[in-house]
Amino acid sequence: PPVPPPRASGTTTTTAQPLYWAAYGAAGAPRLLVLHGGPGADHGYLLPQMLALESIGGGRDLRFYDQRGGGRSKTEDRAPITWRTHVADLGAVAAELVPNDSLRIVGYSWGGLLALLYLIEASRDFDLPRPASLVLIDPAPITREWRQEFESEFARRQQSPAVQAMRDELAASGLRERDPDAYRHRAFELSVAGYFADPANARDLTPFRVVGRVQQSVWESLGDFDLRDDIARAFATLRIPTLVVHGRQDPIPLASSEAVARAAGAELVVLEDCGHVPYVERRDELFRAIGQFYEARA
Repeated sequence: PPVPPPRASGTTTTTAQPLYWAAYGAAGAPRLLVLHGGPGADHGYLLPQMLALESIGGGRDLRFYDQRGGGRSKTEDRAPITWRTHVADLGAVAAELVPNDSLRIVGYSWGGLLALLYLIEASRDFDLPRPASLVLIDPAPITREWRQEFESEFARRQQSPAVQAMRDELAASGLRERDPDAYRHRAFELSVAGYFADPANARDLTPFRVVGRVQQSVWESLGDFDLRDDIARAFATLRIPTLVVHGRQDPIPLASSEAVARAAGAELVVLEDCGHVPYVERRDELFRAIGQFYEARA
């Protein structure tokens, strides 16, 4: 489906580097700050499906932004971009774009992990805007071990007979010569097929690019990470209402989201027949769960 233009857009003025932002939904409605995945990607691949958040709870004002190094927030600065860079940016973005005491974060994939890293820092630095609530959609793994499990499982899926057969079909189709744009789109679908419970559903994901050096520098900055204790302490300090959603067939281990939900005392919604992209594969169930979460706190 076509992606509609934002209601408003601009760049931040309080971050170390200007970051592109876009607004959708009803002006003046409760605001949601939506964090995309990556790192090194941009918010565009969440659209148009994630715009369903506009209609939750009688209307929402959505704010998306491209994190530093990706999309319209690319930089020629070769200094490493780290998880601390993104947390500092998120704090500045929240202070600039979200009214006081109403920071409701929706984090997807890496954006979910970013929200947790931000929560850890906010539990220690009371000058950072505190989240009023968190919705974490298939958050990235919270330990290096679970990330390694994800990488192994994703690689296994990408080499599966089903995906290999689709690659062979594309190679033999002649599409590359007949329609280069269609060929590139199909090649993108195959590059992300392992994220889906049904690889055919990759056709409904808006194509995107990841800036490799940004992705690499952020993950390297986390080192041999295990955030379980830090997350538990942060939630014990701040007690933020939280919803965690995870696809049963996500290559990211369910155990990671289960650990987050335990630490947060949060509801965990597991979506069946769903991989890492529930806003494509299980839209109705995803937005119903998010709607119920916000309606219970209206």
